[in-house]
Amino acid sequence: MDIFFIVFFFLYGLIFGSFFNVVGLRVPTKSLFSEKRSYCDTCQRTLNWKELIPVFSYLIQKGKCRGCYEHISLIYPLMELATGILFALNYYFFGFTNRMVLGLLLISLIIPITVSDIEYKRIPNRLLLFFSPLFLMYRLFFPLNPFYISGIGAAVAFILVLIIILVSKGGMGVGDLKYFTLFGFVFGLYHFLLLFFLSTLFGSIGGLITMKVKRLGKKSRIAFGPYIGLAALTVFFIGEPLIGWYISLF
Repeated sequence: MDIFFIVFFFLYGLIFGSFFNVVGLRVPTKSLFSEKRSYCDTCQRTLNWKELIPVFSYLIQKGKCRGCYEHISLIYPLMELATGILFALNYYFFGFTNRMVLGLLLISLIIPITVSDIEYKRIPNRLLLFFSPLFLMYRLFFPLNPFYISGIGAAVAFILVLIIILVSKGGMGVGDLKYFTLFGFVFGLYHFLLLFFLSTLFGSIGGLITMKVKRLGKKSRIAFGPYIGLAALTVFFIGEPLIGWYISLF
């Protein structure tokens, strides 16, 4: 039965991953509901159902549009596959529990924001505003212990990142500030500190690799949202073991 539900969540994750791609690409341009059908970004041709099968359409078409033969961004199948895997892992780790609900909310926020930040270097306010009440409602029903640790986490996240923005004169954006603050509320103080450390670690490594591969200068702007999201997922899935391991060192 577990195998059935793991496959079930994986397949649904692929489908939702396709939708999250659309959300991440269209919300920043305010065109999410203005277009009725999916289309090729290059030739504007409306796509048929055979071209909309998550991951498999990309593989069958060898990563090219059937109309203009331009390369399709690799971000589409990667985000679809990532969502499928994350949905399946979420069920595998937590089953049908309130923790799984939190996981679905996190994944549904992180994937489109990752797409948006990679494509436009923007973390859309609309996504944060849409999900914030959902996380607030979740914490009202399933508060941290003690309950006020969520507020402390949000406050510390806001102050810490705001100081970095002011000191670095734009080293981080306001979108990063809001993103971190939301996670501070969701995870609470101690887990947020781990999240912040991991995000800077992932961002430093990823930034160096990106600059090396793309031959960018030191002042080039690099999307930090994906690393914040990756850190949040790491904390969600294995945060407790990581904190336990760290404490055991002392």
